[in-house]
Amino acid sequence: MSSSPAVSTGLGPVTRVLVLVVAAIGFLFDTYELLMFPVIGADAVGELIQVNSDGSLPGWLAELGLTRGAELQRGTSPASVAVRTWAGRMLWIAALAGGAFGLLGGWLIDRLGRKTIMVASILLYSLSPVAAAYSTDLWQLVLFRCTTFIGVCVEMVAAVTWLAELFETKRARELAIGWTLATASLGGILVTEAYNLIVELSAHGQLSPLYFPSGHLPHNVAWRYTLLTGLVPGAAILFLMPFVPESRVWRRKKQEGTLRRPRFRELFSPDLRLTTGVTTLLSACGYAAAFGAIQMTPLQIASGLPDIAAQTAEAEKAVRRAEIKLRSAVDAADRSAAEAELMAARQAQAAAAQALKARRGNIQRWQELGGLAGRITLAVLLLFLPSRTLLRVFLVPGVVLLPLTYFRLVHADYVVFATAIFFCGLLTVAQFSFLSELLPRVYPMHLRGTGGSFATNFGGRMLGTMAATLNTEVLAKLFSGTPPMQVASAAGVIGGGAYLIALLASLLLPAPRSDPEG
Repeated sequence: MSSSPAVSTGLGPVTRVLVLVVAAIGFLFDTYELLMFPVIGADAVGELIQVNSDGSLPGWLAELGLTRGAELQRGTSPASVAVRTWAGRMLWIAALAGGAFGLLGGWLIDRLGRKTIMVASILLYSLSPVAAAYSTDLWQLVLFRCTTFIGVCVEMVAAVTWLAELFETKRARELAIGWTLATASLGGILVTEAYNLIVELSAHGQLSPLYFPSGHLPHNVAWRYTLLTGLVPGAAILFLMPFVPESRVWRRKKQEGTLRRPRFRELFSPDLRLTTGVTTLLSACGYAAAFGAIQMTPLQIASGLPDIAAQTAEAEKAVRRAEIKLRSAVDAADRSAAEAELMAARQAQAAAAQALKARRGNIQRWQELGGLAGRITLAVLLLFLPSRTLLRVFLVPGVVLLPLTYFRLVHADYVVFATAIFFCGLLTVAQFSFLSELLPRVYPMHLRGTGGSFATNFGGRMLGTMAATLNTEVLAKLFSGTPPMQVASAAGVIGGGAYLIALLASLLLPAPRSDPEG
């Protein structure tokens, strides 16, 4: 009779459940913290870009190559060039920091233990958003976004490695990793719904008053409240962590003195060179599709969707007409009528801005539901399909779907576009789950943290996320149309290209190691 997962892991039923709960909470809030920025980024950056009294930008912004557009002002429109540029840059800057420190974190996972580093990384990404909520300048938001990303980058690798070693049989490991990773997409849905609720409460003046830095915009506090919710996972994990064990395999080898010291250069030894190259490239392609295309949808592209763009343009025209009438008023009656018209036009403009915020949250919801479906699909198919076949199930459709979505369907009815985004999210997030489950199985035990971190952090977060900046600062400028549609066209190129490269790389995908202890 085959061993049950409980027997094969050496964990009692209660401990096994606690391990799964801790992993699920960690994965859920990994995504929750990562996907805060696509929904709050435009509002946050727009408020924090400061203009000096003479109309110039602060020196540190000017030195970074940002020029002031005619429309730039404090609280500038999310559609402005400055906000669009910095929103794209922040996606890459934070991911670059997370990737660089994530490499160190991977080495620490192998040196200090899986559980220890999990706790430290979760605390880091729980406290950083709270600090970011009280930002008074753009550099502070950038700094704390980077530390948030660092915590997430380290925690994901630590948690997957921890699970892979606690659940040592193939079936138990696949079930544990596959289904706990599925909760990661719940994090995206949860942060979207939290933001939507906060926006709604803010619109009706129902948010509890909190002290924010002097000079903040009272009508634009939804992003600050959303950041404050990032404190939740730290409290939950700190409560549960004392009741779950360290990796038994790692701890035993550490105590026996047989645990080999992890070295980065081993990743490029003849036995591991192909493994490292292919997994790093696959990770880079997945993150390029996510950051260069899918995450651009709520952050950049939503403002250019046909119905939102029309509503915004009409409101802006109404404001300009009313302002012209007010300036040309010749008597008190004309002035009174013009003032009333201007007030109504500004209310329509505020309604358009609120509609854009709602649309950002709605499109994020679609892509995160797709991501959840992708993780569940991957968890089921893991039991039936070999690695190479399974990965291609998600790669082949993406080569066609992403260019089609961002070149054509972005101009179609919103329901059609949102449905396409659902499937883009499904295909892309499924790849992340696939790699997370694969990486602990292709490296020896003393290199699981180091190897997994290199593929995920160097390949994905340092190289792949550069696609965000490639989109907004290079490719988008090569296309015609409104700025959001330029970003959409660039997203089509990046998404299709990333999927095609990943499909070719999958031909060289290595087989998992036969010895679970490496």
